Amino acid sequence: MSVVMSMRWAGVKPEQYDAVRAEVKWEEETPDGASLHVAWFDAGALHVIDVWDAQNDFENFFAERLAAAVEKAGIAGEPEMQFTPLHRRFVAPGVSGGGA
Repeated sequence: MSVVMSMRWAGVKPEQYDAVRAEVKWEEETPDGASLHVAWFDAGALHVIDVWDAQNDFENFFAERLAAAVEKAGIAGEPEMQFTPLHRRFVAPGVSGGGA
């Protein structure tokens, strides 16, 4: 069953997020089970909403690819995360890729 992963990571700066993204290249080399990623910043924290085929897919991605890049970028602490079963997903026609 697909899940929504909600994350809040206090203290992460946009430059650190961008360094991790460049290192891991998840947009170019999509992790197994990933189908949606949205990120934003407010109140001194990184916020992320992801959709994954299963919680285990995210956990594997974190362990195998993300953790080392997070450490290299100097990101401290632990994120607050929650996994919730996905009820419905809609992606507007023509929407793809990254960018603001």
